[in-house]
Amino acid sequence: MKVAVVGKGGVGKSTISALLSAYGVEQGREVIAIDADPDMNLSSCLGVRDQVTPLIKLEDLIAERAGGGGMVKLNPRVSDIPDKFYEKVNGVKLMVFGTVWSGGGGCTCPENAFLRQILNHLILDRDEVVVVDMEAGIEHLGRGTGEGVDALVAVVEPDRRSIETKLRIEELAEDIGVDNVYTVCNKVRGEADREFLLDAIEEKPLGFIPYSEEIRKSSRNGEKVPLNKGQIRESMKEVWSDLLTNLS
Repeated sequence: MKVAVVGKGGVGKSTISALLSAYGVEQGREVIAIDADPDMNLSSCLGVRDQVTPLIKLEDLIAERAGGGGMVKLNPRVSDIPDKFYEKVNGVKLMVFGTVWSGGGGCTCPENAFLRQILNHLILDRDEVVVVDMEAGIEHLGRGTGEGVDALVAVVEPDRRSIETKLRIEELAEDIGVDNVYTVCNKVRGEADREFLLDAIEEKPLGFIPYSEEIRKSSRNGEKVPLNKGQIRESMKEVWSDLLTNLS
């Protein structure tokens, strides 16, 4: 299963990515979590206390594989990278990109070619569960990679702006051939929030993640997002189950 998690800044993309990754490990799956968001929050959400060196800092390796001095190899060899450059945290293999790409920028620098090829390889060629924490735009996903994504999960909260971002993401997804776009509703405080979200998105979401003071504290302290035994766990069980059902 290859899942890309997107949404407006602040809705909890990294939180949902971390919870999906942790729940996948609990289900006995091999999970690779990719932090492809410039904010790079996924590490702390998974419980990494120290800063993880992003792949973009591997300057010598990037120059060797992707070139430099104006000559860029658009398809550098990267198949060995996921097995060498990762941080194992609570059973999850974490890779931090430290992205250079920007929406619509079309950068063809060696760093971008290197990172994009790694993303292609992870989505198209690997057998593990891959969870990608992306920024709001999905320009990282070219047509071939986009078609390889099993699900694009748009995270929204009870906020009109996050819904508008989701609608824009759906339009972009259609342009690159991503058919399976699903929604996770985050920070839901009660029935009024549920009704607002159901009315706004006009579809059945994968699940409703309740607002959690524990998650807020973990974010404030830079600690692991808690996949506890209460509502959060039950909500992630529903999200995971619905994903598998929809993709079967």
